[in-house]
Amino acid sequence: MTDRFSSRNATPTSPAYDGFEIVPDDAVPLEEVTRAIYVGIGGSMTATLISGETVTFENLPSGFVLPVRISRVLVTGTTAAALVGLV
Repeated sequence: MTDRFSSRNATPTSPAYDGFEIVPDDAVPLEEVTRAIYVGIGGSMTATLISGETVTFENLPSGFVLPVRISRVLVTGTTAAALVGLV
């Protein structure tokens, strides 16, 4: 398959090239810092940004892509589900 963009470097604003399932955990960080998060089932999500600040995103809709770089999704305060980390 041809990939016209294979010679370009990925930037924070370029499309995601990989993804992984996010299992919220209060102690364990994500396997990789995200570029964005896909929210499969809407709700709230409490996450730690790469700056170290922890915030809660309220009322996230189902099917939403949240462009945020995070290192952890906490189970405490998170009601959203089917989360996918995009990198």
